[in-house]
Amino acid sequence: MGVENIAGFKYQLVRKFMKTESLLAGFLTLVFSDVSLVLFSSLLCNVISMEAAGSGIPDVKAYLNGVDAPRIFAAKTLFVKIFGSIGSIAGGLAVGKEGPLVHTGACIANVLGQGGSRKYHLTWKWLRYFKNDRDRRDLVTCGAAAGVAGAFRAPVGGVLFALEEATSWWRSALLWRVFFTNAVVAMVVRALMTYCANGHCGLYNGGGFIIFDHTEAKTDFGMLEMAPVIGLGIIGGIAGSIFNQLNLSLCKLRQKGSRRGAWKIVEACAVAALTSAVRFSVPFLVKCQQCPDGIECPSKTEMGYYKSFTCPPGHYNDMAGLLFTPNDDSIRSLLSSGTHHAFSYTSLGIYFFCFYFLSILTYGITVPSGLFVPAIVCGATYGRVVGRIMSNYAPSDNLDEGTYALLGTASFLGGSMRTTVSLCVILLELTGSLKLLPLIMIVLLVSKTVGDMFNSGIYDAHNQLKGIPYLEAHPEEAMRHYTAKDILVSEPVKFSGVERVERIYDTLRTTNHNSFPVIDTHEDGSTSFYGLVLRGHLLVLLRSKQSFLLDPLQVSEALNKKQLAAEDFGKPGSGKGLKLEDIELTEEEQGMFLDLHPLANRSPYIVPESMSLNKAYMLFRQLGLRHLCVVPKPTHVMGIITRKDLLPQNFSERNVSQTSLV
Repeated sequence: MGVENIAGFKYQLVRKFMKTESLLAGFLTLVFSDVSLVLFSSLLCNVISMEAAGSGIPDVKAYLNGVDAPRIFAAKTLFVKIFGSIGSIAGGLAVGKEGPLVHTGACIANVLGQGGSRKYHLTWKWLRYFKNDRDRRDLVTCGAAAGVAGAFRAPVGGVLFALEEATSWWRSALLWRVFFTNAVVAMVVRALMTYCANGHCGLYNGGGFIIFDHTEAKTDFGMLEMAPVIGLGIIGGIAGSIFNQLNLSLCKLRQKGSRRGAWKIVEACAVAALTSAVRFSVPFLVKCQQCPDGIECPSKTEMGYYKSFTCPPGHYNDMAGLLFTPNDDSIRSLLSSGTHHAFSYTSLGIYFFCFYFLSILTYGITVPSGLFVPAIVCGATYGRVVGRIMSNYAPSDNLDEGTYALLGTASFLGGSMRTTVSLCVILLELTGSLKLLPLIMIVLLVSKTVGDMFNSGIYDAHNQLKGIPYLEAHPEEAMRHYTAKDILVSEPVKFSGVERVERIYDTLRTTNHNSFPVIDTHEDGSTSFYGLVLRGHLLVLLRSKQSFLLDPLQVSEALNKKQLAAEDFGKPGSGKGLKLEDIELTEEEQGMFLDLHPLANRSPYIVPESMSLNKAYMLFRQLGLRHLCVVPKPTHVMGIITRKDLLPQNFSERNVSQTSLV
């Protein structure tokens, strides 16, 4: 709503200057307003939180895959994501708000899962129940799904998007949590849309949502339509893969060049100025068209399809209806039904060329930006071209140009993002027409298949570009021929059960490891693996100094006396948390000891050295692990657990019998 009101007011002001002053005054007004908005957005990213730049969906995918990067869900990232998105989208860039909404939902869920923000003194103790890795991951999944549901008014599509595209580990309990979250989102969205429909949302009573209703469009199809539908899938796969490759190459060049703060801001403003120049000047390249009979032309409202621009009365500029308007308004125009021949071949071709390359150029600058809108615009444009060709050379009453534009949208989304099921349901929820289900399915399957022949999806490509160790769903074929022992690089850094403070401090200072095995030494000289202790927990112990021991044989009672609460060891909600540089130790304190037994995780995931690397990979990914301990080949078997041993009734009976024996 904020985006469309700002953009609508901007275009109203530009048109006013074009009529009352001069074309130059209108052009300068458009450039100044767009550059100012994008400058505001870029400054927020560069000064406050660089993690808010881009779509955010790759970061969400990486976190749910097990990569916990710092600050990606921090409160300041949430602030920049919201207001930076308003600036970049209202500034006319070839970006959308759907991707940032996914990241925004994940940020809100993460802040709630941390019990609020201690830094900004906004905490709720009852929310700290969720302050563990599993519940935090579940909340982020719910938040990401809610972002999709809110952006597209597609609650079921949001659930499937979280399942197919976002999370790497899915279970039934998470399914109903996400479903419940999206049900609430659907009700809130419906209430807001009703409120906006009464004229309370300013210039755009639609509330800022992408709205296209195909319930009244022609959706019947036969064998004649199958050829162009498959053709759209092939075009979408090729165009999407080219888009991914060109954008990835451009981002690599940005990484190699000088990318410090000032240059990033200048680049964002330059892209904004170029986009404004294209939006203002390109409509002058096409001729004005005669208004069709029986409709309001030129349109008097901001959401109308027929823009007068500089045309005489009774005429409209179809290119201005696509370029000289907000992106969501362009989508409504392209996907509208009953507007045959409203856009010429020339205008559609030029518009596709301009928006396609502007999208490639824009995605990667330091502003919050989404890819759904560019994909929808590009796909709908060439889909409209195919629809017009069919209406001219193979006329039928089955599908109209708007329906072909919708199928083009599906093809480009599938060709660039490589998702199928969730996109299919999202488009069905948006259109409200189940008759299009077979066509959308075919288009998505063909476009994804063609795209996969050339490169990976756009989000996976950007995760690779960032160097994020993202684990794909299936391991490499070569892993079947190796064992877990074959990929071990070096001997792990270990601690004794009772370790000297000085050694712990020096080890943390000289290594970046996140966990350390705790080893017990027995009287006969043999050793045994006790468990794993995390780096963050060691830092808490060093800072508190309450668990320091003068004698290594002394038993630590700090945790038993509850001098350290469980929440003290919780993962920070934002930032990098406690740092070693924040801890100061005297020489006397460094000579003391720490008993690591109370904090060690005694049940980490352990695999034998002979386990297939393929199995270890699947275990690591499906459980979202960060560490997997490899131990020597076991010498004896204590027993075998079968499926029936894990049934609740058998487990309870066994516990009762063991208790009675005791």
